[in-house]
Amino acid sequence: MKKYLLPLTAALAVFVAGCSGSADGGKADPSATLTIAATPVPHAEILKEIKPLLAREGVNIEIKVFTDYVQPNMQVAQKQIDANFFQTEPYLDAFNKERGTHLVKVVGVHIEPFGAYSKKFTSIDQLPDGADVVIPNDPSNNSRALLLLARHGLVKLKNPDDRLATLKDVVENPKHLKFRELEAAMLPRVLDQVDLALINTNYALAAKLNPVKDALLIEDKNSPYVNFLVSRADNKDDPRVQKLAAALTSPEVKAFIEKNYGGAVLPAF
Repeated sequence: MKKYLLPLTAALAVFVAGCSGSADGGKADPSATLTIAATPVPHAEILKEIKPLLAREGVNIEIKVFTDYVQPNMQVAQKQIDANFFQTEPYLDAFNKERGTHLVKVVGVHIEPFGAYSKKFTSIDQLPDGADVVIPNDPSNNSRALLLLARHGLVKLKNPDDRLATLKDVVENPKHLKFRELEAAMLPRVLDQVDLALINTNYALAAKLNPVKDALLIEDKNSPYVNFLVSRADNKDDPRVQKLAAALTSPEVKAFIEKNYGGAVLPAF
């Protein structure tokens, strides 16, 4: 990884240069540890990879791993944690609206193609009439699942581009699919009990599923669901957060993603 060190240093310098005038950033202790919430795979793994690089820049990070999508945002909003790395823009927007929080995007890092999985069938064409299908119960991933099914003709939605579509927006269900909504983290655990489960890639990877090899349906490379580093408006311009953002979009991270995830995670920069 040595050959990437100079580009990273330059990237950090450029990324942070415009932030030195921030009042909030100026108040932050530059030696204080930055606490980042992340889901295990790939987010915490990526953060762990750049930890030594950030240390050379004088930034120490503590990674707190969560297996749900709610606490990482709540703890950032409540200033218990500085930033988080796990979510897409549609999820963030829906969360802010529902919870009254004001979290903000810092930088987009990668895409995790969303997939539909089955332990019973090897092709989506084998899915029977009346099949049991489980989808995430949070608004953005709920609609993401429905949009993927609609794209492949399994359902029809009132608006095929609605990123907040719900089951109420299903106007045609030719296979009479029976839907259940569960917390996203639970979906890999019930895969053996259902006909089809639509699972976020971070949870799929943690369950040893690979979207490229195992999914019966998968989003294409044009997926708009980029995963972002997220913070609050009052610390977005903290030089430590900006150095973290630069490191997350460095050549090192791009190489790490391409080497370790076999197309299941794609750099978005």
